[in-house]
Amino acid sequence: MSDNNIELTSTISEDNKLELALREIEMPHPGENQVVIRVEAAPINPSDLGVMFSAADMTTARQSGTAERPVISADVPAKFMGAVKKRIGKSVPVGNEGAGTVIAAGSSAAAQSLMGKTVAFIGGGSYRKYLCANVQSCLELAPGTTAVEGASSFVNPLTALAMVETMRAEGHKAIVHAAAASNLGQMLNRICIADGIDLVNIVRKPEQEALLRDQGAKYVVNSSSDRFMADLTQALIDTGATIAFDPIGGGRLASDILTCMEAAVSRNMTEYSVYGSDIYKQVYIYGGLDRGPITLNRSFGFAWGVNGFLLFNALGKLGKETNIAMRKRVAAEIKTTFASHYTDEVSLAGALQLDAIAAYGKQATGEKFLIKPQS
Repeated sequence: MSDNNIELTSTISEDNKLELALREIEMPHPGENQVVIRVEAAPINPSDLGVMFSAADMTTARQSGTAERPVISADVPAKFMGAVKKRIGKSVPVGNEGAGTVIAAGSSAAAQSLMGKTVAFIGGGSYRKYLCANVQSCLELAPGTTAVEGASSFVNPLTALAMVETMRAEGHKAIVHAAAASNLGQMLNRICIADGIDLVNIVRKPEQEALLRDQGAKYVVNSSSDRFMADLTQALIDTGATIAFDPIGGGRLASDILTCMEAAVSRNMTEYSVYGSDIYKQVYIYGGLDRGPITLNRSFGFAWGVNGFLLFNALGKLGKETNIAMRKRVAAEIKTTFASHYTDEVSLAGALQLDAIAAYGKQATGEKFLIKPQS
C-alpha cells in the first residue's frame, strides 16, 4: 500500500474567501467492518459542486499554487456568509461517491469478503486517493465491471429508482421529470421503459428532444416552445401523471407543471369548484440549477404540494427491503440501465484548473466530468 494520500478540500475563511486545494492526509486503516479503497474513479455531480463551491462567486476564481498542487480561490459575497457560518475555517472533503479496489479489510466476514474486489461506495470525501468506508456503504460490482463503469452507482441510479418507488408509495401512476436529458434523466427514462411506467420528459432544446426520443421516450415536451403548456397538458391527459421531479427549482416551472396537471385532471369536472379538483398533485424539487425564488401562480386549486426531495430521506422512507432490492438492481444493470457517460476525465490536480472548472461548473445537461484520483 502506498503511504501517499491526498484529498480535495473546500474551505471558507472569515475574510469571505473560498479555497479549493489538495492536502496530504494519513493513510486510512480499516476497523472491523470497514475496508480501505484505492479510489480509481469519482464523478462530479451537482450535489458535489454545492459542497465544492458553496456560496462563492466562481466568476472571481483565481488559480495559484503549483502544477501538482494547484489552489483555487474565489470570493464569497458578504450577503451569503451568514448562511455558511458553520463551515468557516473548516476544510471540508469533497465528493459523494466513487469506485475502486479494496486493498485492505477489517476482521469481519463482510469486510474480508470484499478484499481485492472492485466496489462502488457512497460517503463524504471521495475525491482522494485512498478512502476508508463501512461495508454497508459499499456495493460489490459484478466481475468484469470497471471502477469507471461503477463510479456513479449511487447518487443518480438510486435517485432515479427512489423517484419511481416514491411514485408507487404515494399512489401516483406516472411521472413528470424536468431537465430530462441529463444523465439521471436518461437513466429514469430507461427504468420507466423497462418497468412499463409512463414518463413525461421536459427538456429545453430540440436536440434534447431528439436524444430522448431516440432512446425510446414517448412523451417529450420542450419548455422553450410556444406550445409548451398545451403540449404538457396533453401529455398529462395521456399519462395521468400527478407527480413531478424538478432539479431546476427556481422560476415558474413547478407552477406551470401544477397548472397543467390541474387542467388535465379537471377537464371532465361537471361542476365548478372554487377549490379546484380534489386530485392531489405533487412537485418535488431535488436540485438548484436555478437559485432564484420559486414562483407559484395559484391556478391549480388547493390539492397540491411542493416539497424538497433528498435522496437519503427518500431511502429512509422506502425501507430496508426496497433499498436492498434497488442496490442489487443497480449492480446487475450498471452497464445498461444505469450506465453513465462522461464528457471528460481529470486528475485531482486537473479538477483544480480554471478551464476545467468553467466546463464542469456550468452543469450543462448531458455533460459530466469524472475524477481519476490515481492519475
